[in-house]
Amino acid sequence: MAKGKQILYTQQGYQELVDELHYLKHEKREKIKNDIAVARSFGDLSENSEYDEARNEQAKNEARIKELEELVENAVILDESQIDTNVVSLGSTVKVFHEGLKREITYDLVGSNEANPLENKISDLSPIGAALIGKMAGEEVLVEVPSGTVKIKVLEVSRTQG
Repeated sequence: MAKGKQILYTQQGYQELVDELHYLKHEKREKIKNDIAVARSFGDLSENSEYDEARNEQAKNEARIKELEELVENAVILDESQIDTNVVSLGSTVKVFHEGLKREITYDLVGSNEANPLENKISDLSPIGAALIGKMAGEEVLVEVPSGTVKIKVLEVSRTQG
C-alpha cells in the first residue's frame, strides 16, 4: 500500500482508530457473514431484500476497514510528554473566554480526523484551533469565523487527559 498523507493523532485518537478497525474486522465481519448465510437460506436471491441488504452492509464495512487500515498505517502519534503545557498545541486542553458568545469554553485540540465539535474537540486546522496554536494563558486572538471576527482570550492551557 502506498504511503499516504501522514496525519497527526493524539494517543487516544489513534487508539480509537485501532479499536474501531478491530471491531469491524472481527465482530462486525462475522455478524455480516452470518446475516448473509441466514438471508441465503430464504431462497431465491434475485428477490431477496435481506440478502441484498446484507451484501450492501458487507461492502460498506469492507470500505471502512480499508479506510481505517490506511489511516492507521499513515498515523503519526503525538508524543504528549513533549507538550509544553504553557503553550497551546495539538494535545492541549484550552479554556478560553469567547467574546462573541460571552462565555467560557474549554476546547481539546486534536488532529483533523479526531475533531468533534459536539464534544468541543477542535482540529488544529480549524479557524479557532489554528489561531490558538502557540498562544499562552492571558493572550487574546482575533479569529475569522463564518459569522465574522471574534475575540478569544486564552484563560488556561493544560495537557488533554485521555
